[in-house]
Amino acid sequence: MKFENEFVVRRPLEACASVLASDATITSLFPDTEIVSNTAGVRETRTRVSALGTESIVRFRFKARPGGGMRFEKICDGKIWRALEGDISLAAVNDATTRVVIAMEGSTRALVPEFTIKGPMKDQLQQMTRALRARMDQA
Repeated sequence: MKFENEFVVRRPLEACASVLASDATITSLFPDTEIVSNTAGVRETRTRVSALGTESIVRFRFKARPGGGMRFEKICDGKIWRALEGDISLAAVNDATTRVVIAMEGSTRALVPEFTIKGPMKDQLQQMTRALRARMDQA
């Protein structure tokens, strides 16, 4: 499964990269998130979530990329996801405008049909997009 959202913000690329690199932006991408470690440029987060009727803790790793983008991956616990990775990329449209693309790709465990997680994954991507756009607009 792969999903992607994009938006354009009226800010230069460097300003968007600075906002994306902040701890406040990382913790805003998922509600109820905290950074639990920051080692060698890799930030690990912990988030309380409710998925498929079960409350759990989800952990992600975020790593900044050269040029202002960011890669992230879920630390898979074996319950639902086999792998879940994402990328936030920034591209200058012109000197004052930047295109932001958020992409997520994942595969579920054999006993978890993809159609059961597609809706929640789309919702999560929408929430991340709204949070990131709000951070870029207000910073």
